[in-house]
Amino acid sequence: MNSLIIEESPSVNLETVFSAEDLARVDLKRIPHHVAIIMDGNRRWAMKQELPAMMGHWKGADTLTHIVRAASELGIKVLTVYAFSTENWKRSPEEVEALMQLFKVYLQQQKEPMVQEGVRLSTIGHLEGLSMDLQQVLAETKSATAHCQKIELVLAINYGGRDDIKRALVAMIEDVELGVLGKQEVSEETISAYLDTSKWSDPEILIRTSGEIRLSNFLIWQLSYSEFYHVDVLWPDFDAKELLKAICELQQRSRRFGGK
Repeated sequence: MNSLIIEESPSVNLETVFSAEDLARVDLKRIPHHVAIIMDGNRRWAMKQELPAMMGHWKGADTLTHIVRAASELGIKVLTVYAFSTENWKRSPEEVEALMQLFKVYLQQQKEPMVQEGVRLSTIGHLEGLSMDLQQVLAETKSATAHCQKIELVLAINYGGRDDIKRALVAMIEDVELGVLGKQEVSEETISAYLDTSKWSDPEILIRTSGEIRLSNFLIWQLSYSEFYHVDVLWPDFDAKELLKAICELQQRSRRFGGK
């Protein structure tokens, strides 16, 4: 079943994603550095196709591969995607187990293509809550792609915005108790430095698919000043042209950060 969705061959398609006409629609000098995506609609896509829910997740994984390639071609440097939330554990044990298997197979199959295409893998979230074998696959893929510099794919896995802030506060309290951090030193910048996303700038735009209009506990600190872009397209049907539409929309907006 999996081979129907994710290519088993490690070969890389070197063809460009966008045509010259596509690229003429966007200002390549104003491409966002960091884009965040809530990949929503896999199960609804499968239902519409009269397929098992997991087929929607596998098709969604294939979509992610193409969107990473498209984002890289546009010049986006960081792409953070909501892969598995802290609330997703509430799904049936069968679906959760199948999703964990999907992550492992996907990373194993995509590791070499990621290296060839310059995609560095990073993660945010409470990885200790994942199985040891999945943690191992994540670690191996991160290590194999550590030198890649074209684009960074950040998987938010077992991630929740509130949990991120909670863990940051616990770490800050521990440092205060150790004398490493003074209470008077705590600022917004300090808090940001303790979050999972400390090494990256905040996303300029959040894209959410499937027509839903909510944050769903994703990057709730980091998205404070980000532009939101919602589209009715289900994630498995989201393609490079849809990504380009989102970037064009962003470039038409004026980001004032509270100013006039």
